[in-house]
Amino acid sequence: MAKKVTKAVIPAAGFGTRFLPVTKSVCKEMLPIVDKPTIQYIVEEAVAAGIKDILIVTGKNKKILEDYFDSAPELESLLEQDKKEDLLRLCRSTEGMANIHYVRQSHATGFADAIMLAKTFTGDDPFAILLGDDIIYTPNDVRPGIGQLVDCFEETGNPTVAVMEVPDADIPKYANIKGESIGKNRYAIEKIVEKPAVKDKFSNRAVIGRYVVDSDIYDVIRSTPPSRSGEVYFTDALGLLAKQNRLVGCVFEGKRYDAGNKQEYLEANIEYALRSKELGDSMRSYILNLSKTLEEKK
Repeated sequence: MAKKVTKAVIPAAGFGTRFLPVTKSVCKEMLPIVDKPTIQYIVEEAVAAGIKDILIVTGKNKKILEDYFDSAPELESLLEQDKKEDLLRLCRSTEGMANIHYVRQSHATGFADAIMLAKTFTGDDPFAILLGDDIIYTPNDVRPGIGQLVDCFEETGNPTVAVMEVPDADIPKYANIKGESIGKNRYAIEKIVEKPAVKDKFSNRAVIGRYVVDSDIYDVIRSTPPSRSGEVYFTDALGLLAKQNRLVGCVFEGKRYDAGNKQEYLEANIEYALRSKELGDSMRSYILNLSKTLEEKK
């Protein structure tokens, strides 16, 4: 039986070029969805799945991430003085959310290199990987996205990746898998390839930014041949696991948003606002009225 998964790694060293110019000075992980930065949704997903030890791999100009999950004594003192108890609780809510650690990726040398920096933190334990561009919404009665992968890993004993169906138009955006069904929502992955042309696809099943891996992933990455650019691709490392019949795909239950895509980032803001107790009713009314106006302009 596989070890319990109690640790997670969140790579957060990227530049966020798709959101320039704002990401010149604000890191993409701090862009808000309604009233919380995207990084908080990722951390909350891990915590809700029972993972409390988290390593965030940062880069230059990312100190704001460390500040966000730290205390803010001056602000808290001011809120206490003004007796704004609700705001004080909100301010403090991010402090003890998890045991968060940080390591800096000094050079932008890719996803696999960022994972290699986690070895001291993870040791011989298996761990989850959550990419900050992917937000997965699940209702309260559904296990969080990464929790579903953890369950699959602990049951099968094999590294697990999150899989979803995508239309042909989106095939070139994702790693694509070939695999056989091994039960409800699970596939034994035979091959995985990064961003193929539609004509070269194995299926319409794509891998998104959630993974659970064992501690030998570091040896696998070291054994992975580099690309022409000299970078080792994480997908190629997963391909080695697939060749060893050790990679499982989990079709997760929930809705995924690509927070690094402007359209889906805006959709996430709208849909999370509609789910909000504070904003839901007013947003619904606003959208219904707006839709009438848009219909009239057709």
